[in-house]
Amino acid sequence: MSTQTAPWIILFTPLVSAALILLLGKFSKTLSASLALIAAITGCVLSWWLFNQPVDGKMLSLNWLTLGPELNLTIGVTLDHLSKVMLLVVTSISVLVFTYSLGYMRDEEGYSRFFAGLSLFLFSMLGIVLADNFVMMFIFWELVGVSSYILIGHYYSKDSAADAGKQAFIVNRIGDFGFMLGILLLWFGTGTVVFTQLIEAIPGLATAPIYLTIACVLVFMGTIGKSAQMPLHVWLPNSMEGPTPVSSLLHAATMVAAGVYMLARIFPILEIVPAAREIIAWVGGITCFAAALMATQQSDIKRILAYSTISQLGYMVLGIGVAPTSDVAMFHLFTHACFKCLLFLAAGSVMIAMHHEVDMWHMGGLRKKTPVTMFCFFLGMLALAGCPYTSGYFSKDLIIEWAVVKIPFLGWLVAAAAGLTAFYIFREFFVVFFGKARSEHAEHAKEQPITMLVPMLVLSVLAIFAGFPFIQDHLFKLARPDHELVPHLLHPLLYAMFFGGAGLSALLYFKAQKDPISIPLFANRLYIDNVYFWFVNNIQGGGAAFLSWADRWIVDLLVVQVPSKLTWACGFALRFLQLGNIQAYAFFFGAGVVGLLYILISK
Repeated sequence: MSTQTAPWIILFTPLVSAALILLLGKFSKTLSASLALIAAITGCVLSWWLFNQPVDGKMLSLNWLTLGPELNLTIGVTLDHLSKVMLLVVTSISVLVFTYSLGYMRDEEGYSRFFAGLSLFLFSMLGIVLADNFVMMFIFWELVGVSSYILIGHYYSKDSAADAGKQAFIVNRIGDFGFMLGILLLWFGTGTVVFTQLIEAIPGLATAPIYLTIACVLVFMGTIGKSAQMPLHVWLPNSMEGPTPVSSLLHAATMVAAGVYMLARIFPILEIVPAAREIIAWVGGITCFAAALMATQQSDIKRILAYSTISQLGYMVLGIGVAPTSDVAMFHLFTHACFKCLLFLAAGSVMIAMHHEVDMWHMGGLRKKTPVTMFCFFLGMLALAGCPYTSGYFSKDLIIEWAVVKIPFLGWLVAAAAGLTAFYIFREFFVVFFGKARSEHAEHAKEQPITMLVPMLVLSVLAIFAGFPFIQDHLFKLARPDHELVPHLLHPLLYAMFFGGAGLSALLYFKAQKDPISIPLFANRLYIDNVYFWFVNNIQGGGAAFLSWADRWIVDLLVVQVPSKLTWACGFALRFLQLGNIQAYAFFFGAGVVGLLYILISK
């Protein structure tokens, strides 16, 4: 095994697995799951092996398309420290999610189809991680969109699941259109789409800062769509209609992480475009705070975590905008993958115990029924909320420090979001696991099988320790702001945000039977979904109705039917002059001559 061939094996093993499952899976559910799990484990083992290997010169690549000297497209892989770390995240999380799925999907419909979709999803994400040029990345970027459509709509017989899959696919097309335009602008400006060549050529565009800023912002639109940043965030909460393992993989290590990874990949380009980085920072900061507000009034246990993901992705995007290295954002992506995957798996365990009930106000008292699940959720919750000396504390606080130093307003805004995070996740914890059982399902809930508990326990360890210096120093080269520049008030405030948010949540929700707070603005997601609904139904729908009317009564009637009917009528009238009788023709000829003579004489 060499470092030249290992990346290709990692990339294509899940694709082979997906194909075999589709061909053979109908014969055995066990075979389907085994093929998917073997592919994931193979990629994980090789990724850990690759991480500790030096790169042997230039990687293998395949010439794909040549259009003169202007464009030469290759299918090749890039193997640097960034891609190695991302391979670890994607493949390691995938093994745990695939293992968890063995138990979660045991009684679900479409078992083989589900594992084929998971393998295709993994293949698509690995393609983004390993791509050495924008075109190859864009191809796999779209494959991730197709895979998510398949998996989110897994329960396609449910209208809500089918609609969620379509919404995810369509909303992402908006961001992807901007992404494609940005790639084209960078190619027009530099003559290449290969990342290493782009980084070398970009300084030549320094004389055209507006052009370069527009190109980078358009590329960033891909992240806005894929990583669910405002205003294209609306698809992510609705994607919870898919099976919970899909939600876990999508939120932790694949689809939504792709946008942040792409920004990290082009970070050397963004470094010389300060205007684009400032726009990126503002989008991330506002998304972080707004999503946290929306999460405080949701009652669906998975949707709370979905808005939490949007908020945490906002932190990562903000980190790209304010930190001097991409490792700061990637560090939070790494820790977030651990604790968010854990929280989703724990939520799935609760759902199975509750017979797929998702409204937390129908739960309660589950700490005695599902103690292992509660323990795992508790540890993931501490990491998400930024409890001191958990993984989230180390990664999130570093981004906040840089934000306070570089753009103070955003820094204090996302510091407030940290308090909201503690509030909404403790709210979910207390309502689900404490108080009295609020339904019959809650009364008879039970713990889940070992195949679901083991991945959660592994992630519980990572949720606590993944951010510790002995791990972060091995994976990342982090830059920290000077202590003199960081306000002395910041860290005491962050401690206060954590304990204040958790304490207020305990005070309000520890034994609550119904929500003591009602804020329609937050419960209705700032009415952003309503705005989209109004726009689609009135502007787009109204425009479609008008065009339909114009097509029927103007194009069909006036442009097509009226001329055709006139032509037919003229032909119908003229056919009476074609009698096929020589005497009649002679009569018409004579009448014509007489008429002509009359006209000439009358003048």
